[in-house]
Amino acid sequence: MRVIIVDDEDLARGLVREFLGKHADIEILAECGNGFDAVKAITELEPDLVFLDIQMPKLNGFEVVELAGRRARYIFVTAYDQYALKAFEIHAVDYLLKPFSQQRFDEAVAHARTSLGNSAGVEAVVSEAAMRNKPLGRVLIRDGAKVHVIGADKIDYIEAQDDYVQICAEGKSYLKNQRMAELESQLDPDVFVRVHRSYLLNIGCISRIEQGKDSHCAILNSGVRIPISRSGYQKVRNLIG
Repeated sequence: MRVIIVDDEDLARGLVREFLGKHADIEILAECGNGFDAVKAITELEPDLVFLDIQMPKLNGFEVVELAGRRARYIFVTAYDQYALKAFEIHAVDYLLKPFSQQRFDEAVAHARTSLGNSAGVEAVVSEAAMRNKPLGRVLIRDGAKVHVIGADKIDYIEAQDDYVQICAEGKSYLKNQRMAELESQLDPDVFVRVHRSYLLNIGCISRIEQGKDSHCAILNSGVRIPISRSGYQKVRNLIG
């Protein structure tokens, strides 16, 4: 089994490395001290299993999974029990609550061996984490080898494009492989409103609303015009009073 260790603390990585030494059939491909390096290593090396810390600077463990993909299996490692502990017990490949013993570590490895090939666990954990940590304070967008981190408050509007969304923020556009409905459910509903089947709008960016013969149109501070459906207009009215 090929593994990667991700933790921003040297001692924590060293402990995982030491415990893995008891498993002769496990190869450590890489160790990473931050989320950005982890995404790169997981993408390039394609490990079977990743020991992944949750609380890290820049990118947390759940954001690493989002960007790196879910082909690998993940054992989440955390010093905090508030991160959907119950969800981990039910859905995850496994979790390790720091500090942990060799015996507990070996149990997690055994669980991972039986879980390889089953992607449902990690997806459920990530989904559960997203639900428990709403609303999103930032949106992650992978662009080749680059990762863009966009603050939610910087987003003007989002446009649906089949299985993608185009996120427009501060005069720039970014394409993200995600369904509009999923992203909408993660953003603050008091700030972002679905004004049209194809548009999700930050109401703070509205300069004015123009009324046509049979429709309305939002004029943003940037001058961009966004169509508003009848139901979307009612939502905007409810939010801005």
